[in-house]
Amino acid sequence: MPSSVPGSAMPSMSPGVRPVALAAGDVTLSALIAQPSGPPRATVVAVHGGGMSAGYFDGQAHPDVSLLALGARLGYTMVAVDRPGYGLSAADAPRGQTLAEQSAALHAALRHLAGRAETGAGVFLLAHSFGGKLALTYAACQAGDPDPAVPPLLGLDISGLGRDYAIDPEGGPDPHQHRHWKRNWGALRFYPPNTFREAEGLVAPMPPRERAEALQWPRRFPVAAAAVQVPVRLTFAEQELWWHHDEDTVADLAAHFASAPSAAVDRQPGAGHNISLGWAARTYHLRAFAFFEECLARRSAGASVTP
Repeated sequence: MPSSVPGSAMPSMSPGVRPVALAAGDVTLSALIAQPSGPPRATVVAVHGGGMSAGYFDGQAHPDVSLLALGARLGYTMVAVDRPGYGLSAADAPRGQTLAEQSAALHAALRHLAGRAETGAGVFLLAHSFGGKLALTYAACQAGDPDPAVPPLLGLDISGLGRDYAIDPEGGPDPHQHRHWKRNWGALRFYPPNTFREAEGLVAPMPPRERAEALQWPRRFPVAAAAVQVPVRLTFAEQELWWHHDEDTVADLAAHFASAPSAAVDRQPGAGHNISLGWAARTYHLRAFAFFEECLARRSAGASVTP
């Protein structure tokens, strides 16, 4: 198994969730892992957004919020990673990494994971916001050079990410700027009591190299999307205020995934940008797992067809 993270100052975690460390090239990534009672159907790797941390996927304000706990009960190995520049790697990469560097680090971390834990049929990436940029970058890189030592990528489920910002990106999409509070959260009614007190331990400074990378996303999205060769599902919250997502924009987004077997765009009512911490989290997570099940069924059906 991946090694446990030392230290006693750990945030609260759901039963069955524990901290681990994953070797990722020049850095070590902290992560949270939850495993099923039997052999896993597949592994879901959850990738947080800018200014957040892996704990985003193990919300503690209500038992229904944790993606990690739900996924393990449904038979998946669940891993939420702190991206390079966050958690354990913040000391070694204080300025963060480019998307290409983060993609290489994620690849190395998955190789480490695969050598020490059962991963099932392969890996799904479930990503939020800036984490979706990494997921698409990683998927584009894997399309051209698969590594047999790393579990195959089976699909992408991404929330809170579009192509074109709904704000002036030159102002710097820094989620910690006070004026962006509503963009991150939306209406207060979308969240269980104590959400914001619990979330204080989840936020982290957005590394400067990452912020600079964010400005380039509108021109990078079409290149990454065109190279993706696995099923993709994008979700926009009812009050998604970071990105343009009108009907014409949504249709254009899906059209960019020309090499993917499928590309769907869904909307999540009763949610703000941070979907996985709100009352709608369980609904969104179950929809994501339904998508993963469809991917597994399609893969099994394809494998059963003989020439």
